Amino acid sequence: MTTTELTHALQWRYATKSFDSRIKLSDEQVEALTNALHRSPSSFGLQPWKFLIVENPQIREQLKAHSWNQPQLTDASHLFVLCVKESISEADINQWIARLAEVQSTPLDKLAPLQGMIHGFTSAMDAATMTQWNTRQVYIALGQLMTAAAVLNIDSCPLEGISPSDYDQVLGLSGSGYKTVVACALGFRSSDDKYATVPKARYPREHVISVIR
Repeated sequence: MTTTELTHALQWRYATKSFDSRIKLSDEQVEALTNALHRSPSSFGLQPWKFLIVENPQIREQLKAHSWNQPQLTDASHLFVLCVKESISEADINQWIARLAEVQSTPLDKLAPLQGMIHGFTSAMDAATMTQWNTRQVYIALGQLMTAAAVLNIDSCPLEGISPSDYDQVLGLSGSGYKTVVACALGFRSSDDKYATVPKARYPREHVISVIR
């Protein structure tokens, strides 16, 4: 992909309000988007999240009722719900270090300094602060998902106009250690979505970007 093609893809993307419910993502496209989520970066690589791909139409109808009845919930080809792991325990850190050692063929003792640093950092947080920190990681994954979709000419719409606690009930997350943060509808825009041709409004670059030399 050239820099021009990337700019075009990001300009083409918009928060799609009306999806064509007749057009579905291919299995290959869903796999690519799932891989984008799976490869999302996170602080220390801890991945404090769970991603749910909601295919069941009855469940999507239930979620729609807790999403201001936004049509994207049921009209989009796919609905992803991004959830946060509320806390990170010492056992979670140990599990991650073990996985890191396995994948990178590194002796566990070589990773002990990293393990201690992560434990020291996370143990200094109270429960609310940790949940907030973990939630910020989830938004990194959301950005990666939406960018990947744009590159593949797949439309997306992030959905924060939802009731996370009700989502948790419908999706069976209560008591699981995870809770809903944000949803994202993915598919293909309807030809009658007027927002598709509305110019994208952004402040001038110099208003939001400064170069410090």
